[in-house]
Amino acid sequence: VQLQASGGGLVQAGGSLRLSCAASGRTFSSYAMGWFRQAPGKEREFVAAVSWSGGRTNYADSVKGRFTISRANTKNTVSLQMNSLKPEDTAVYYCAADIRYGGTSKIPREYDYWGQGTQVTVSS
Repeated sequence: VQLQASGGGLVQAGGSLRLSCAASGRTFSSYAMGWFRQAPGKEREFVAAVSWSGGRTNYADSVKGRFTISRANTKNTVSLQMNSLKPEDTAVYYCAADIRYGGTSKIPREYDYWGQGTQVTVSS
């Protein structure tokens, strides 16, 4: 599975960004997808995940109500709509594919494939 994340950029606090992740190499609708982020000097942390069908989602408490994960299986893409952005959302954002478990895990080691990351910077 190859994953290509895009959509990052610089935005002011309170603004919005939409990240996208394009997948290839395996039947997209057969695995779950997640978004993680990593800020400088910090560990990679869970942001959101969506099941293979899109019917189940999971969010970190820090982004609930502000971020929305969705997927389009016909287009092999997963998106992360980020609203009401805060400076603490600044990080490199990674999309990841969960081939084995198929759930909406928050655990990075349960994801098998990772995209290259896209930088999100929120200015105050």
